[in-house]
Amino acid sequence: MGLFVSRKLKVLLFVGSCMVMLTWISVYSTMRVPKLQEFTQRLQSLEHFTTYEREKESKTMKRTSLIVPALQHVVQRSTNETQQLCPYLSPYLQGVQQLSFSSMLTLEDIQKENPNVLLGRYQPLECHALQKVAILIPFRNREKHLVYLLKHLHPFLQRQQVHYGIYVINQAGNAIFNRAKLLNIGYIEALKDYNWDCFIFHDVDLVPENDFNLYLCDNQPKHLVVARNSTGYRLRYKGYFGGVTALTKQQFSSVNGFPNNYWGWGGEDDDLRKRVELQKMKVVRPPIEIARYTMIFHNRDSGNEENAQR
Repeated sequence: MGLFVSRKLKVLLFVGSCMVMLTWISVYSTMRVPKLQEFTQRLQSLEHFTTYEREKESKTMKRTSLIVPALQHVVQRSTNETQQLCPYLSPYLQGVQQLSFSSMLTLEDIQKENPNVLLGRYQPLECHALQKVAILIPFRNREKHLVYLLKHLHPFLQRQQVHYGIYVINQAGNAIFNRAKLLNIGYIEALKDYNWDCFIFHDVDLVPENDFNLYLCDNQPKHLVVARNSTGYRLRYKGYFGGVTALTKQQFSSVNGFPNNYWGWGGEDDDLRKRVELQKMKVVRPPIEIARYTMIFHNRDSGNEENAQR
């Protein structure tokens, strides 16, 4: 009898310890490891991610896809499309990335690491991308910054299953830098090259840290740099609309692009925000937890001094 009680007690203690351990693992993982579902719920809490619809695909589609209504007006599909649409949240997303900036990195290294990128363009092979996205980078004398950005941006966009093209718009000579005019030129030239749906205006010294920060346009102009290391991972100031912004072709046309008369650093992004507001649109942002960037520190360039009239 005593032996029976002892075995029973051992079994109970073993089961009890397992339950405690399982409970601890469950609580610990919930506290420390953000899940894809939690990110999705956080996105859905924002105004521009609140409603999802399940749309029936044509008979040639393999399955029904979740489409954000805000994106439907920029999703292009032909009636004889044979591929299914890429999901809004790609299965390849990894979350926070460990960024590295090797001084030995070259453009040739980046080309070898991205064999499916041709002339700066890529599209997913396994599905039909939700949008066609042009990345416009204003540039002058920042070769190393450009290499660092491309090192991380190409795989970042590919994990999001984005159909994209990257355009670097270089200002030659030693005249005062004009970021806004370069971006206007980039927009016009990119449209000559391809019928892009969405345009992301991207500073060369800002590297995204989390691939849940989706490089897609929304039904309102979108500001993507909510937090960055140089500002203690806080919004730079209320109304800030610089660094990295996303506008559809229709939105950018409605505001008549950037102003061309801002020479030197600053002012053009605030002007663009005012143009957005004058058109009765409003700026939307992803959650601060994921819209985080590392700014590559540097001294202010000669010819890009602060605009005294900003």
